[in-house]
Amino acid sequence: MTDYIEEQRNELEALESIYPDSFTVVLENPACFTITVTSETGENEETVEATLQFTYVAQYPDDPPIFEINGQENLQMSDVADIMTLLKEQAQENIGMVMIFTLVTAVQEKLNQIVDQIKSRKEEEKILKEKEAEEVEKAVFHGTLVTIENFLSWKAKFDADLAEIRRKEQKEEEQIGKVKLTGKQLFETDHNLDTSDIQFLEEGNNVEVDESLFQDMDDLELDDEDDPDYNPDLESDED
Repeated sequence: MTDYIEEQRNELEALESIYPDSFTVVLENPACFTITVTSETGENEETVEATLQFTYVAQYPDDPPIFEINGQENLQMSDVADIMTLLKEQAQENIGMVMIFTLVTAVQEKLNQIVDQIKSRKEEEKILKEKEAEEVEKAVFHGTLVTIENFLSWKAKFDADLAEIRRKEQKEEEQIGKVKLTGKQLFETDHNLDTSDIQFLEEGNNVEVDESLFQDMDDLELDDEDDPDYNPDLESDED
């Protein structure tokens, strides 16, 4: 007859020795304990973690223990479901034998796989972003593919813009033509111009000359050579 209590006690002592930092007793009767399992370090020091709780039933190991996940880090709900499925499968395969170490080891391997999947997922996302950036760059470099529809749309806009430019140029030319009038056109369009000089004189804008500035000019002694019109040959002829 199997001594279930003895087998359970021996396994608990072994587990406490194997997992000294992560093994915690929750209850003594029935025996209930937790073991925290952490994956190996992934890229950028990433890890995933699960705290497994086991409770012995009266006829363990002939009957599987009760197990659950009562804590986790960086795991998605789908990951938790996968771990629970894995524990059920491993428990059924190991009926009749103490199995906690086997179950914990299977979960450890699963967590390492999850870390690798996270790394692969991030690499795929990186490659996808790089590909998207390349596609954007190609689109900018090569431009938009020309179709009949977008060409006709472009041409309609081009013709409208060109017509607007020509309209503005014609308007500017008409304005310039109005400004550049001939003298005759100026007199014909503005009759005040033919009386403007008379008005200027009538308003007393005559220029007054100070005659005193030109007195005593004969008293100045000027050398002939200072005169810019002086010609010595003319004096010889006069003598």
